[in-house]
Amino acid sequence: MTTGVEDLLREHAPQVLGVVARRYGDFAAAEDAVQEALLAAALHWPLDGVPDNPRGWLVRAAVRRMTDQFRSEQARRRREDVAASLEPPPGEVVDRDDTLVLLFLCCHPALTPASAIALTLRAVAGLTTAEIATAFLVPETTMAQRISRAKQRVKASGVPFAMPVGDERAPRLRSVLRVLYLLFNEGYTSSSGHELHRGELSGEAIRLARAVHAVLPDDGEVAGLLALMLLTDARRPARTAADGSLVPLAEQDRTLWDHGLIVEGVALVTSAVSRGMVGEYQLQAAIAAVHDDAAKAEDTDWPEILGLYGLLERMTGNPMVTLNRAVAVAVVHGPEAGLVLLDAVADRLDGHYRLDAVRAHLCEMAGDVEAAVEHYRVAAGRTTSTPERNYLVTQAARLGTP
Repeated sequence: MTTGVEDLLREHAPQVLGVVARRYGDFAAAEDAVQEALLAAALHWPLDGVPDNPRGWLVRAAVRRMTDQFRSEQARRRREDVAASLEPPPGEVVDRDDTLVLLFLCCHPALTPASAIALTLRAVAGLTTAEIATAFLVPETTMAQRISRAKQRVKASGVPFAMPVGDERAPRLRSVLRVLYLLFNEGYTSSSGHELHRGELSGEAIRLARAVHAVLPDDGEVAGLLALMLLTDARRPARTAADGSLVPLAEQDRTLWDHGLIVEGVALVTSAVSRGMVGEYQLQAAIAAVHDDAAKAEDTDWPEILGLYGLLERMTGNPMVTLNRAVAVAVVHGPEAGLVLLDAVADRLDGHYRLDAVRAHLCEMAGDVEAAVEHYRVAAGRTTSTPERNYLVTQAARLGTP
């Protein structure tokens, strides 16, 4: 399948699903039908050419598959022929924001983050079950079961195919942003496997965040999340060496950073923060902007970063934020102060490789080489990411060599 056809299918997938789900009132069945229609298009369009009305083609194909599920003998066969011949009303396809509706549906709070991410990639991003399974390094059958359970849970919840209103909107939007945030993070730094990045996941997260921002341009946290993604993804070209090994932020060639993304991200977060109430994604984006603003690592404004992490820590109470603040404290006030802060959250992060990795770094800053080597090795044994493990092993070997 050509890249042009693939992009076209991903663009139309949520809108087609919106039409079919709204018409039949069965999200799970509609999603299956649309996936079959997308597969048919992927097979036929590269050979026969893209039809003049691709969305209409996909809707008719999905409707045919829906009627296949409901028909019985000749009576239902006649209804199938009638339904298949109908053109969808243009307003149903063009005038509704089906992408955002689908995102809210797929990111329902009743779903676990893993299930919501999988369902979002399938229903909104248009990835096949096999592609999603490959991205998360699980068997296709496992991913199929996860998606099936997610669809059934959405169906059982009785949530209508419509944007949430009133008091429901804010918590549902938070769920959407959380799912996109987790999706981006998994793509930018894979939690397992041999690759540091999974560009298809971080790329989809950015694309979907742009779609949400296009519809909710005045929402500060939507803008903040998109800015955070852009400012972080801008560094991706410099994060790995030619052999695929991890390059830490302080050692990256900053001329390789995507400065177009940095300019866009800074503009987004600056505008969002100026509107008044500041949320956690805006604060994270502001921290990323300070890093990206430094032409050299030694030019980084660490006191400003420390202040921003303090605000973020008070806002979220997240121990991972405290872990990052400990690094800023170590740079500004010395490694011993950073180590004291680590001790305060050690029980909440016990067993997490990042706690040992940060402790190793701060011990090295403090000149305690023996402790640094020990913690680098412990961290290497706990991470499931091959590039991160290799980096941590290399750091331990570097310090352990006479």
